Amino acid sequence: MLYRVEGIVIRSMDYGEGNKIITLLTKTNGKLGVMVRGAKKVKSRHASLAQPFTYGEFVFFRNKGLGTLNHGEILESHHLLREQLDLSAYAAYLAEVTDKTLQEDESGALLFEQLKAGLAAMVEGKDPQIVSHLYEMRILDAAGYSPELEFCVGCSSDQGPFRLSPHSGGVLCPRCARNDAQALVMSDGAYKLLRLFSRMDIRRLGTIQVKPETKKELKKMMRELMDVQIGIPLKSRSFLDQMDKYSFE
Repeated sequence: MLYRVEGIVIRSMDYGEGNKIITLLTKTNGKLGVMVRGAKKVKSRHASLAQPFTYGEFVFFRNKGLGTLNHGEILESHHLLREQLDLSAYAAYLAEVTDKTLQEDESGALLFEQLKAGLAAMVEGKDPQIVSHLYEMRILDAAGYSPELEFCVGCSSDQGPFRLSPHSGGVLCPRCARNDAQALVMSDGAYKLLRLFSRMDIRRLGTIQVKPETKKELKKMMRELMDVQIGIPLKSRSFLDQMDKYSFE
């Protein structure tokens, strides 16, 4: 059967001497794999379509399993995300967490729009760390692990100050926090941003300035939520950690 889809390349790997297999997050057909024959050849007309982070229209044949690309058109190459090291690292993280979280053919229409918006936001110069945290919230939503940030998950109290309990899946009031020694203390600024991230569509992200200490706090909180609720090792995140390490030395 012939398919025509809008998609974003979230993974690209060599296959054989001249081919590539790309994994797409599509607008209408979820996550799927497509063989791009000859993509490694210098004069291939499809080579650019197999580049990571490429957003395009893909036409391919598929019966079961892997599809085979017939034709394609680039709608946005996102070349800047491959050329700048920091942007490339964050874009790779967004792509890998998507690939590892979604199953083949699993519906991902909303996630597709959020990933598309996230990549575009980074190209436009918006803070890639903030974009990544917004996208992590969307990943938690898609996986069914959206944290409860308005009321205590222990007793439903709305009286703070709250602490974040990744293991409980949300915030704890002062009384309930006594039962979780690992619950994280949150500054007012970080808590407000966390609540904002939990309900914000990335397509609505404007210019936002966040203090370095608050960004450090947000990273710790989102890291704990992702580790406890998703728990998938990611190569791209290790590289981001290395970048952070050297940026502070």
